[in-house]
Amino acid sequence: LAIITLEAFAGMGINVFLVCVLCIAWIKKKALNSNEKILLLLGCCRFWHLCFSWIYSFLSTIYPNYFYVHPIFQLIVFFQSFFNCFDLWVSACLCVFYCIKIANFRNSFFTYMKVKTDRIVPWLLLTSVLSALAIGIIAYDVADKNLGNNHNYTRQGNFLKVSGNMDENVFHMFFIYGFGFVTSFTAVIFSAVFLLFSLWRHKCKMQKNSMNSLSMEAHIRAMKSILSFFIMYSINFIFLVLSLIPSTKEENYVVFLSLLFLYAFPGVHSLILIFSNPNMKTTLIRILSCVKCKVCMR
Repeated sequence: LAIITLEAFAGMGINVFLVCVLCIAWIKKKALNSNEKILLLLGCCRFWHLCFSWIYSFLSTIYPNYFYVHPIFQLIVFFQSFFNCFDLWVSACLCVFYCIKIANFRNSFFTYMKVKTDRIVPWLLLTSVLSALAIGIIAYDVADKNLGNNHNYTRQGNFLKVSGNMDENVFHMFFIYGFGFVTSFTAVIFSAVFLLFSLWRHKCKMQKNSMNSLSMEAHIRAMKSILSFFIMYSINFIFLVLSLIPSTKEENYVVFLSLLFLYAFPGVHSLILIFSNPNMKTTLIRILSCVKCKVCMR
């Protein structure tokens, strides 16, 4: 619980910084581009995801009896599922946005998507909200039925370990989470492949023409963000698969490693996004240098 608390509050602090920088830029410019809108929404949903996940872990460890008070347990599961799925899909939208904006392909459909990106992004985000809301409602219903049918339970990850065979409701919960992971993971994979292919074509073109291009730097920055997310997503997906295997759910170290990574993921990936953005990176370095100077003066 101490390690999870440290990871959760560190992740919340990183995402609060991300949101504050974007809000200040919004006030100054009185507008945000599509990339900044996605990042702002991503920072907000990750903050609340970590917040509700930590509340879940804290109550299940210190005050497990509070879960029997209707509807505390159901609401926590609802918000945790909603913000978790929303986080995954907004992250996938960010990868797709990088791919469409930066990749260069001579295709009519791709060109149309590139031109209409700013109009498409709000609809993608709205679809993500509605999909996450639907999954949150289903998770609330499953948690309500599962808690009513099983009074003896202990916490295992984000689900309940029920005595006897796996309950049908818990299987539905696994299926729902699996669907969210697979759909967003597929979008990330395709974005990484298309962007990598575009980077390779652009590099070959530059070598033939013997010239440098700012597009190469944009490709590399986007690839760093997408590949970092792809690696973390892959590990996240592996832990989800392990949680579906009955034998591994009995192993405490598997559960511990799963929680360790799941709580670190929102903060670490947001930190990578901050360092991938020149303005945010400069602001963070300036703040850290000011804090260091004050500490040294003391």
